[in-house]
Amino acid sequence: MKRAVLKLALITIVAFSLSGCALLYNDLKTPLPSLSVSADTESRTSVGKASCASYVWVVAVGDCSVETAMKNGSIMKVHHVDSEFRSFFFGIYSTFTTVVYGE
Repeated sequence: MKRAVLKLALITIVAFSLSGCALLYNDLKTPLPSLSVSADTESRTSVGKASCASYVWVVAVGDCSVETAMKNGSIMKVHHVDSEFRSFFFGIYSTFTTVVYGE
């Protein structure tokens, strides 16, 4: 009985650590550090996004760099950068998106 409880506790700890503390669904949006931050919404005329994904904790594909997001949004000057993270069912499938605002 003690062995079964110990195994269950270990599986629970591993599941929480792999999934970012959300077991079934996780949807986070956070700012990333950037060199230039402007609160002026009129100057943020362009938005660029770049995404990458992870499958079954083994395969990760995509380019979610700030440079790629700048190219996708035709941005030459960055005002600020945000990130979006989604994870489904213990992190079996997860996506990370870099969002760049600028001109």
